[in-house]
Amino acid sequence: MEARGRKKVGVVGYGTMGKWHQDKLGKSGVAEVVAIYDIDPEKYEAPEAAPLKKCANLGELLSLSLDFVIVATPNDTHKGISIKAIETGKHVLCEKPAAMNARELEDVLKAAESKGRVFSVHQNRRWDRDFRIVKKVYDERILGAPFFIESRMQGSNGIPGDWRTKKAFGGGMLMDWGVHLIDQILWMVKSPVVEAYSQVLRIKSEECDDQVKAMMRFENGVNTLVEVNTFSLIPEWRWHFCGEYGSFYIDDIMHCGGSMRKLNPVIRPAAGGAIAESGPTRTFAPRSPDTYTDLPLPGDVETDYLNLYRNFVDACEGGELIVKPAESLRVMRLIDVLFECAEKGVSFKGRL
Repeated sequence: MEARGRKKVGVVGYGTMGKWHQDKLGKSGVAEVVAIYDIDPEKYEAPEAAPLKKCANLGELLSLSLDFVIVATPNDTHKGISIKAIETGKHVLCEKPAAMNARELEDVLKAAESKGRVFSVHQNRRWDRDFRIVKKVYDERILGAPFFIESRMQGSNGIPGDWRTKKAFGGGMLMDWGVHLIDQILWMVKSPVVEAYSQVLRIKSEECDDQVKAMMRFENGVNTLVEVNTFSLIPEWRWHFCGEYGSFYIDDIMHCGGSMRKLNPVIRPAAGGAIAESGPTRTFAPRSPDTYTDLPLPGDVETDYLNLYRNFVDACEGGELIVKPAESLRVMRLIDVLFECAEKGVSFKGRL
């Protein structure tokens, strides 16, 4: 279904992400930001704000004739603002995480259902090139059935020194990048999580987690590791993927370089070994080059992030959402589980 006209949008929270949405929505061709509200009046002095209506409070923005509202505020405010916008008849596109926990998000989704409004979460990382490459290999079984997938984001500068460092505001890496990485994995694998374990650590941050490791086992046999680390001076690969016929890696999110190695049919590796300083090993001897082929990473993947906005507008007119509320609720339920596993030192076993 094609969008009928350019939609008028209000943005709540005019920080970095608020300005990002203004720019990208304008480029999408389907909507434009016409009004903003922020608790800090100094934000209105930004050059980008010049042509916009600057509201004195949230009520003023919600009283305007807007097609939908974007919520780009700290995490602890998402529930309240989203519900108020829905109650005034607005569709809502909310920054991630959509709420502080699954229970809060359930309240938002009930409000949206009762008012017949569209609610979706800004899971923009579904369009990242690195992820789309992994998803293509997974979906098309290029390396056969996958059995272990590692997804990592690692930096060395700690958590940015803003509200993300404050627990009360929903700060920390599991609620920040962890939401993205978990959403990617769940959207790709599409199988129930039957076991999970996590470590949620504070290494350099006083209040919030700045290092997270989460292990998840899926009903279809796929195992995953998700890691977010803000103090790793020598980062590991962004992705490492092991399938029954080969492996590949992607080095980082910016350049998406990497290597893929696939087994050749029939040929078996010759018996051999390797010598380490303290002794021999046959298990970890290099594989004979005639048993595999090095392949380029897939290049033909869809990465037009603006399609997130186009899809949302289409959904407001009756189309199907790409980032569905039920998917976002599942992400939040798993995050709740991971926090509990880390706090109690236990693993989750069930079906989620």
